[in-house]
This record gives sequence, structure tokens and C-alpha cells, in this order.
Amino acid sequence: MEEILQRFIPNVLNIREELITGICQTLTMVTISGAFSLVLGIFLGVVLVITRKDGILENTNLYAIIEKIINTFRSIPFVILIALLIPITRAIVGTAIGTKGAIVPLIFGTVPFLSRQIENALVEVDKGVIEAAKSMGSGPIEIIFRVYLREGLAGIIRAITITFISLIGLTAIAGSVGGGGLGDLAIRYGYQRFQTDVTIVTVIILLILISIVQSIGNFLIKKISH
Repeated sequence: MEEILQRFIPNVLNIREELITGICQTLTMVTISGAFSLVLGIFLGVVLVITRKDGILENTNLYAIIEKIINTFRSIPFVILIALLIPITRAIVGTAIGTKGAIVPLIFGTVPFLSRQIENALVEVDKGVIEAAKSMGSGPIEIIFRVYLREGLAGIIRAITITFISLIGLTAIAGSVGGGGLGDLAIRYGYQRFQTDVTIVTVIILLILISIVQSIGNFLIKKISH
């Protein structure tokens, strides 16, 4: 087996420890930034839904402000966003490089995307159910948790799945500019040193991670639907 691997992926075998470290760094970035993005994204998505026109807490001024901020961050390419946030990143985590320094830009890059996805999922909740909850005396908090989040759960899971897949891709971009992880390995060895086998292996690992996320999402949606 060793001889076969040495024949097809010799460069990967030479950096096997770095590869394991890169996988751990990627998983760390996805886990930590994903957790923060999940909380903030769902919160902002709910705020967008309830403050929009005809929402249960209609506030078009607040909606317009949040929407503009979200649209602004979504329109900035992630590589530029990393550079733009360097002072903020240093202020929060003490460094703008490495895995630690990549987490803040990943959160800023993911939250706007997820919040918009959550908004779209919750907008699809049957308005009749919302009106029925109102007629029974349910307050805004009850409607949010018992109607929006419960009825829109399948859409929320779908949005989270798409977001985490996107986040894995962003970690690779972060790695290419000093964030560590698999993206860093692909650039340093695969691109700069022309070690194609390293690039291929990192891509395969990223595809496996994406497939795992997608499978978990599909399983949860199927579980809820039945």
C-alpha cells in the first residue's frame, strides 16, 4: 500500500503531518466561525422577517438599515473583506494571520449570507398560521418560536446546510492568504511548488467535508418532513 501511495501521491506523504494539521485547522475554522454565524445569522434573519412591511413588529426603518448592512457585506469579495477587517480582527483576537485571524472575517463573510437565507426560509411560513396565532393571543416572542422557527425548520436547516458548504469554501480562500488549513496547503505546495498531488488530495478532502455536511442536512430535513 505504501508503495502505491508513494507512486501516486509522493508529495502528500512527505507532508502528512502538515496535512493532518491543515484538516484540523479547517475544521476549527468551520466549527468556531460556524457556531457564531449560526447564532447571529438566525437572529438577524428573524429580525428581518418580523420588521419588514406587514411583519409582526413592522419597522421599515430598522429593516432598511439592517438590509443595507447585509447587502454591503455580501457585495464585498471575501479576499478584500479579509484585508478590510484586519484592524478589527487584530482588536478582537490579537492577530490577523493564521487560523485564529481567519475566524473573524469568516464570521463577517458568513453572517450576511445566512441571515438572508433564514429570511427567505421564514418568509415562506404560511401567513394563515401566523394570523391564527395572533387571534389566539400569542405575542411576538411566541409567534417567533412557536410559528416561524417551528414551521420554517426545514427551510432553516436547508439554509444552514448551504451556508456551511459555502463556509468550507471560504476557509479555503482564507487559507490562501495566510489563514492556514487546507487552502494554505493547496497554495503553498500545489500551486507555488507545482505539487499537483497535494492540490488533488486537498480538493478531495474538501469535497468529502462538503458531502458530509450535505448528507447531514438531507437527513435532518427528511427526518423533519416525516
